[in-house]
Amino acid sequence: MPTPEVASALECTLRTANDAANWLSGLAYERGETSRRALQGLAYVDLKTRGLSAQPALHVLRKVADAYTALRANIRNGNLGKPGSKRRGRAEGRPISFRADAAQPYDDRCLSWQVDERTVSIWTTAGRLQGVRFACSEQARNLLAERRRGESDLVYRDGMWFLIATCEVPEAELYEPVDFLGVDLGIVNIATTSDGKIHAGRGLNRYRKRQLVLRAKLQKKGTKSAKRVLKRQRRKEQRKATEVNHIISKRIVTEAERTGRGIGMEDLAGIRTRVRLRKPQRVTLHSWAFAQLGRFVEYKARRAGVPVLFVDPAYTSRICAECAYTDKLNRVSRGRFVCRSCGFVDHADRNGSRNIRARAWRLWRSGAESHAPAPVQGAGWRGLPNSQLGSTSKPGPSEPGS
Repeated sequence: MPTPEVASALECTLRTANDAANWLSGLAYERGETSRRALQGLAYVDLKTRGLSAQPALHVLRKVADAYTALRANIRNGNLGKPGSKRRGRAEGRPISFRADAAQPYDDRCLSWQVDERTVSIWTTAGRLQGVRFACSEQARNLLAERRRGESDLVYRDGMWFLIATCEVPEAELYEPVDFLGVDLGIVNIATTSDGKIHAGRGLNRYRKRQLVLRAKLQKKGTKSAKRVLKRQRRKEQRKATEVNHIISKRIVTEAERTGRGIGMEDLAGIRTRVRLRKPQRVTLHSWAFAQLGRFVEYKARRAGVPVLFVDPAYTSRICAECAYTDKLNRVSRGRFVCRSCGFVDHADRNGSRNIRARAWRLWRSGAESHAPAPVQGAGWRGLPNSQLGSTSKPGPSEPGS
């Protein structure tokens, strides 16, 4: 919560740091030297002459070096396309550039927190500024006082200033679950649990449809002001989806912890490349933040000590949770499941979540390790054979809920 004078000094600091980063990026690209050690020997003195003191100059060096490391990793993983593609050519054909207001890291030498007084002392190009007030929730204040570690980032976004701090929170001891809570993910119903709880996405989907219409109008207009509104609305939509995912993940983890169960979820990695849809449906699919919901469940479960397993979702929508009969015709409609063998009737998403619960329980009994806390590399459920991941047999009499 800076005063106008402090805000001006912070803005000048970000601009100076990012101008220096752009100069250093061009030099690194020209020389072909992008490691931290090489850049420090090449430009440390010059960075200090550009208005940066010793520690901020080192942070600029690291920021540029890390940006090129991330670029190489994206190229190596194929995230920027194949060799010769336009996107990859643009990324490789010019130096990395930084926005004038891009975030700048601060360590404890450049930034000190007075949590009880809710103020910070921060370095700027205009000198050290004392008593700069900040606002946060009581929970965040306690985390800052007890768990803050390492660097913080100074961020300017939508006319507001933020300090993003890193806190190390200890993980709870993992308990032995008595059963698993299956979670079926979807677009109409964001999450459906094997207990029958449906977390509907009706409100979020209506909001996204309104945003889609507004986005089309602004893109057609194409003016500078329209592009600014587009950028603002994109962030607003992201925040809305993030809030919904936080609420749903918290409820799922709380219910599993309260009943002493683990959590079984679908492993939907790569679904966007596997599924082929008509053009109107692609927007809905690509707006589906299932990966974010999975991450939120993982880290909340890690804090609570709740085991989490991700299972193969193949045929979970076609298998009867009562008799294990599998048929495409079992799925009568999007929300209705009727078994052609035993006549069992249920909500389609709840039936799928019960199948996911059964698979997660079988995996756990076969020795799979929880994905939260993350298992040792090379161990855990990802190392199990596909026959176990995709098993569709009916649960045995010794399994809970059978």
